[in-house]
Amino acid sequence: MKLLSCIHLGWTLGLLGLPAQASPVQNTTAIASGNVRERTSLNKDWKFWHSKEIPDNVVYDLRPDANDSSLVVLKPWVLPSGNDYIADASAQYERPLTEPDIDLPYVENEFDDTDWEQVHLPHDWAIKGPFYTDEDPEIGSAMGRLPVQGVGWYRRKLDVSRKDKDDLVLLEIDGAMSYPIVWVNGHLVGGWPYGYNSFQLDITPYLKPGKGNQLAIRVENPAGDSSRWYPGAGIYRNVWLTKVNPIHVAHYGTKVTTKDISTRKATVDLEVQIENKADKTQKVEVVTEVFVHGSKHGRKVAQFPRQDISLQPESKGSVSVSTTIRDPRLWGPPPTQSPDLYVAVTSLYDARGRLLDIYKTKFGIRSVEYTPDNGLLVNGERVPIQGVNQHHDLGALGAAWNKRAARRQLEILQELGVNAIRTAHNPPTPELLELTDEMGFLVLDEIFDSWAQQKTESDFHLIFNDWSEPDLRSWLRRDRNHPSVIIWSYGNEIAEQNRDAVAAEIATYLQGIVKEEDTTRPTTASMNSAWPNSSFAGVVDLISLNYQGEGLRYGPAYAHLTGNRRDPQYDAFHAAHPEKLILGSEVAWSLSSRGSFSFPVTSYQSAPVNDTSGGNSTTLEISAYELYSADAGSAPDRVFSTQDQHPFVAGGFVWAGWDYIGEPYPYYDGARSAYSGIIDLAGFKKERFYQYQARWRPDFPMAHIVPHWTWPDRVGEVTPVHVFTSGDEAELFLNGVSQGRRKKEPLTYRIRWDDVVYEPGEVYVVAYKDGTEWATHTVRTAGAPAALRLSADREAIAADGEDLLFVTVEVVDAEGIVVPQADNLIHFEVSGPAEIVATDNGFQADFTAFPSHDRKAFNGLALAIVKGVDGRKGDIVVTASSQGVEKGEVVMKTV
Repeated sequence: MKLLSCIHLGWTLGLLGLPAQASPVQNTTAIASGNVRERTSLNKDWKFWHSKEIPDNVVYDLRPDANDSSLVVLKPWVLPSGNDYIADASAQYERPLTEPDIDLPYVENEFDDTDWEQVHLPHDWAIKGPFYTDEDPEIGSAMGRLPVQGVGWYRRKLDVSRKDKDDLVLLEIDGAMSYPIVWVNGHLVGGWPYGYNSFQLDITPYLKPGKGNQLAIRVENPAGDSSRWYPGAGIYRNVWLTKVNPIHVAHYGTKVTTKDISTRKATVDLEVQIENKADKTQKVEVVTEVFVHGSKHGRKVAQFPRQDISLQPESKGSVSVSTTIRDPRLWGPPPTQSPDLYVAVTSLYDARGRLLDIYKTKFGIRSVEYTPDNGLLVNGERVPIQGVNQHHDLGALGAAWNKRAARRQLEILQELGVNAIRTAHNPPTPELLELTDEMGFLVLDEIFDSWAQQKTESDFHLIFNDWSEPDLRSWLRRDRNHPSVIIWSYGNEIAEQNRDAVAAEIATYLQGIVKEEDTTRPTTASMNSAWPNSSFAGVVDLISLNYQGEGLRYGPAYAHLTGNRRDPQYDAFHAAHPEKLILGSEVAWSLSSRGSFSFPVTSYQSAPVNDTSGGNSTTLEISAYELYSADAGSAPDRVFSTQDQHPFVAGGFVWAGWDYIGEPYPYYDGARSAYSGIIDLAGFKKERFYQYQARWRPDFPMAHIVPHWTWPDRVGEVTPVHVFTSGDEAELFLNGVSQGRRKKEPLTYRIRWDDVVYEPGEVYVVAYKDGTEWATHTVRTAGAPAALRLSADREAIAADGEDLLFVTVEVVDAEGIVVPQADNLIHFEVSGPAEIVATDNGFQADFTAFPSHDRKAFNGLALAIVKGVDGRKGDIVVTASSQGVEKGEVVMKTV
């Protein structure tokens, strides 16, 4: 099959107004008045309270950890919130005629929340800890040993201008973990159980003109296992208030696709859905113009034909129009292409020519072909998928969304050579896709980790039957205009795989919904156990394999293992589905701790971690020679070899790009976070970073020596030296003596000197490419710790209370060489208009609470995350001190 996708992107934006100033005393935000759509942030000045138990006698629905019949179930009042995304009107839900019979003081205007904590959103109540460190923790290592369980209440006031009495007021929540339910002035408005999805509620009927409208939001995380990784807790994404005319562009109401694409012209098709919430029939004129996004003067490049539509009261209608853009700037991934964007500005006018609404849709123009034998073609160019999987947490910041932290992650990944992201295993925040559009990442957008059959006792399977359709349709409509999104995934390693007929039936149902919403992108669901000839594999448009491509527990180093075992499966799937593109949705699952090394070093290309092979269950560290993997995984070397021997494979997504909180395989008994990232939790590059960079950026001159060269206890012992380089050969020197010049052999991805005998001093490598010197790298033996050296990722940040600085501390000796095994206890301080919000060191088994200002270095490095104070500008000085060494500082500013 050669499937051509020409859809394209952005996410739909309302015309943003400036947020009204909130009173810190009254805890209110004014909804500004005006003639057209206004969207304001509702993130500031909330009151928050949390209980580990259920304090209010209510629950969305009974579940394994909350199965008490005395609890009041609110599900009947929440289900109608999804009606707009249920295609069959007869299957939609009717709201009960009466309010639930409950006494909830937290939703009432008069409730005294003076003693509650004041917080700003996005907010993750669990990330501050402390970690559960006992042998039988309330929340286990798989979910990060952090206190995510319980009920959280959020309250704030809204002021409504009397001028807005004829407008609609819409509450938009980008994500709340989990089971968010909303009340306004004591009335239950609705909610959305799936904590990763965005949703909108019309709160107009419950508001009253003037001050003091009470907004209250309840979220709840089950006390039992609800996730396989750290889910976060609370309203952890942005919240918005949008005011619109009763006649307006509907929620996610634009759909942009493109076709007939060349460098000379492209056809752009636009569908606009308009909603009439007024009480009379309205005639509406729809006008849409196209501009170059980000152009200084808003350069107009096209206009769609004007269209008229007549709408009955309480109805929706659509118009479809097309236009041509001449000499289009195509969207594509760097470095060979540019992620150029456009914006379509849709204006609605009534019969008298009065402006009713303005709605912006960012999009891109690009063609994507999904070929079975030549992989992925973007704008006609073969683009190998050099991807990584990313969970949604931001390390020490938890699940609370922060644009700067996310951009930092993507910037480091782009430096690595990554060109694609898989959103494992849930919808991302909308702003992440804004960044991937802007920066040029390809995205495999994924929604479900489970279907009707559970993976954990309180996961998505509890709500799948009721919510799979609304969740799927709302997600598709939200993300369908992003040019970065190239594949939809509606399942990851779902348990039904082993019941093939059931898996195929559910996949067919989900596939049908996707095709009703979007025919321009292919679908997939990742398979780790389905066989090539399964009915399930026949349903999806693309074959995406988790680990099966390289083989499960495959090869001589894995021969002693028990469990599911398979030979490499790319050829088998290609033979069974010769018309389908094949990719690795999860590849590698290699494991390491940054800067940690153990001996002897395996001679295999890939080996499983255990106490005699790269691992240490006492120190909870895994060797960074980067040859060790999970039992079902592979080291990068074997992944690269398999891909090179199967050129029809489109590439793959490494598990994982960054370490993440939770799932600390194989050390569930003693660690807090994963070992599988190419980059550690603090954002420090593991040794594996340079192996992937050598592979993914072949034209970038680089060489990197592994390991460090400070081994006082190994004098005279064999200490292998490996070099990662984008060159094709290299010569290694120890204290000026050549250890030999060696070439990369076919299907090898490092150059090894396994017989080097350790002596203190200097190791130096010269890498060559095509016989010419290409790159060099040097490592030297370090002395005792003497000082702390600080550096920041930027010199200045915005004084908006959201922008962040990431300050790295290196423990160095008297000559400035990083001491690679230093574990000094470091104390951080900040002066000026800023605060330290978190610290980290990247060690998976460090249970120091993230907000602590005291943090041990791990293998010579530590991190402080600093945030400016909203509205205050000036110099910031971050200081780090440790007993027995010279303190360090770095000066920055807020502007």
